[in-house]
Amino acid sequence: MNRTTHFTLRAITFIFVFALVFSSCIPMKRIEYLQQQVEKTDTIRTHFKTDLTLYRIQPGDNLYIKVRSVLATSENIFSDDQARNSTNYYTDAGIYLNSFLVSEAGYIDFPFVGSIYLKDLTIEEAKDLISSIVKDYIKESTVVVRLALFKIAALGEVKRAGQINVYQNKLTILEAIAMAGDLTNFAKRDQIIIIRETQTGTKTKRINLNDVSILESEYFYIQPNDIIYVPPIKGKNFAFNQFPYALILTTISTTLLLINFFQTN
Repeated sequence: MNRTTHFTLRAITFIFVFALVFSSCIPMKRIEYLQQQVEKTDTIRTHFKTDLTLYRIQPGDNLYIKVRSVLATSENIFSDDQARNSTNYYTDAGIYLNSFLVSEAGYIDFPFVGSIYLKDLTIEEAKDLISSIVKDYIKESTVVVRLALFKIAALGEVKRAGQINVYQNKLTILEAIAMAGDLTNFAKRDQIIIIRETQTGTKTKRINLNDVSILESEYFYIQPNDIIYVPPIKGKNFAFNQFPYALILTTISTTLLLINFFQTN
């Protein structure tokens, strides 16, 4: 085999390997969160959240409701101290069993009071309503109302897809993604879909995590039962599942070995 043919094969091999490596790389521009043009002198920028929709209680929600009073525990008919002493109180099952479930009709069944309609109220409005009712039974009292446990789901190009249990009233999209193990390098960060149940039906919203203005969006905060779907970038399936990289690399290696063998003989 002459020197020209040998050089040509080596050049083809080099070009192929070069293309292979760079075709599998994801540009940093596509994987950076919250991008913006910042002047060198601009160190702080404030983003105001406008038109933020407060979550309204829906059927199926579990509410943590505690009535605190200056009265002794034995005199507080709403006290749950005995339940709190249970070893299972702080488990998922314990939280579920000791919380107040909002029925399909929008009511909770509150001890010594009966049914209280809470559907479509905010947490603060529910607190005010229950406080006004409880004061008829215990004059000096304070009511605490929180979402006891709500669930969201993360699907697609996240490292830990599945259902996520949330134990707080507010959760941002960035916190939810962190709980799912972050996005993969093949996530389409500018086309993330949030599926949300509302009073008027199911809504879908596409958000762009590359754009810093997401901080001002009402969808920056995740709500109970939201589904976050992260689609893959185009070509991922072809590039990593269909293209026969192993076969081609084996062929090149075998060719180079044959060239070296014939040159030495």
